[in-house]
Amino acid sequence: MTNTRDSHKQRLQLKVQGHELEVLRIRSAEERTPELVFLHEGLGSVSHWWSFPSRLAERTGCAVTVYSRYGCGNSDPLERPHGVRYMHDEGLMALPELLSKLEIESPILVGHSDGGSIAIIYAGAHDRVRGLVLLAPHVFVEDLSVASIAAAKVAFETTDLREKLGRHHRDAARTFWGWNDIWLHPEFRHWNIEEYLPRITCPSLVIQGLEDQYGTMAQVEAIRRQSGGPVEVLALENCMHSPQRDEPERVLEAITRFIASVGR
Repeated sequence: MTNTRDSHKQRLQLKVQGHELEVLRIRSAEERTPELVFLHEGLGSVSHWWSFPSRLAERTGCAVTVYSRYGCGNSDPLERPHGVRYMHDEGLMALPELLSKLEIESPILVGHSDGGSIAIIYAGAHDRVRGLVLLAPHVFVEDLSVASIAAAKVAFETTDLREKLGRHHRDAARTFWGWNDIWLHPEFRHWNIEEYLPRITCPSLVIQGLEDQYGTMAQVEAIRRQSGGPVEVLALENCMHSPQRDEPERVLEAITRFIASVGR
């Protein structure tokens, strides 16, 4: 493990499952507060969250851990394509190892898109989660998702999307194709994680944009109907796939209230 520090932030390169991962930790001055662990979207990274984790840390007083998954950000680039179960691998193997090495025992997981799905898998397999904040999560594949991901492929090949992603990833092409190829693979149409929902016992806050181009409220209803723990839903009008960017104030307020209720 290597690290650099400033007054309240610690940047690490941590080896997990044989790969060096980029990790940012924001310390808390308050004792006995839960730690928030951020799980990014398919093309996300530490930097792609922008200031959102820091702002949430300031509002809640909680410690925060943000990391870039293998193949993303400044973590090791992908050596081979993802498999259909790449989110299962993250939730069942990589995330538990990372939390163990960082000595985080009862986190609140804050997951966006793929990160929300990984949070569901982890929480369904472990009873050590204090709460889930799920931003535009997926529990099954919809036609809308596939159509939008196919459109993203065209955009990557014909627009400046590659350049924009290059600001957040060591190897933007490998990051993009690692995500895009598997979501468009015929076998991935059968991907489904609803089996984990009844095993979740902690409270969940699900935040969904009603204009989300990658998923519909059917995802949210499946979570609300099947989860073993209480589920609070915030549906946002005029909001697309990234509520934390489209409606940051409303999302910050909702998460802060949720953390206050489950962090006692």
